[in-house]
Amino acid sequence: MSTKYLSEIVLEEVPNEQSYLKGLPVVQYLCKHPCLVLDADVTILVGENGTGKSTLLEAVAVACGFNPEGGSRNFNFSTNATHSELHKCLRVVRRAYPKDGYFLRAESLYNVATNIEELDRQPAFSPPLVESYGGRSLHHQSHGESFLSLVQNRLGGNGLYLFDEPEAALSPMRQLTLLSEIDRLVKSGSQLLIATHSPILMAYPGACILELSEQGIRRVEYRETEHYRVTREFLENPERMVHYLLD
Repeated sequence: MSTKYLSEIVLEEVPNEQSYLKGLPVVQYLCKHPCLVLDADVTILVGENGTGKSTLLEAVAVACGFNPEGGSRNFNFSTNATHSELHKCLRVVRRAYPKDGYFLRAESLYNVATNIEELDRQPAFSPPLVESYGGRSLHHQSHGESFLSLVQNRLGGNGLYLFDEPEAALSPMRQLTLLSEIDRLVKSGSQLLIATHSPILMAYPGACILELSEQGIRRVEYRETEHYRVTREFLENPERMVHYLLD
């Protein structure tokens, strides 16, 4: 039985001509190919800065009912409403509704942690929210520790999880830990959509890697990604690479 919850991302309305969205390669591609198929438990969006990875991921998250700054569907805080209007142009095609879900953005994890503490200060009959995150304030941990604590304690499986550049919070060793957590979530009936620059996370077996570029969106193999090739070339001879760059 398939564990996938989202099967397609469909562009139903072209963004306004004056919108900066029209200039994003991902939007230009979707204007010509309005349907993007999601056919794997883990879909990874890769590409250079400015191609629209995070913008697309954010739009999908909002279209699925998540808070633009991150969190579950129950979060509705806003510290700075800078998200795009792309979600209004998209429709997500669902195969089923997950029991759990979370939109996790490394850049706005601080805001999520603050909102958790604010909610826990309000009178409630239910246990404090922090208990679902390991019982320790995310603010009392480093960025990387709090990120992994959230993944390990709050994300229980049978869910739809969207990660935006999670490697920003994590050392290479912690990225390997996250890779293991991704496998745990997949094996417990989850679907993940991840925007990343990390060649470690891209190596997840069976992941569908979608490369966003000026030429559009294409499915690529792991070793075809620029991230893998550049990282390999650098590690094989860092002195030569640095000499070339700084000469």
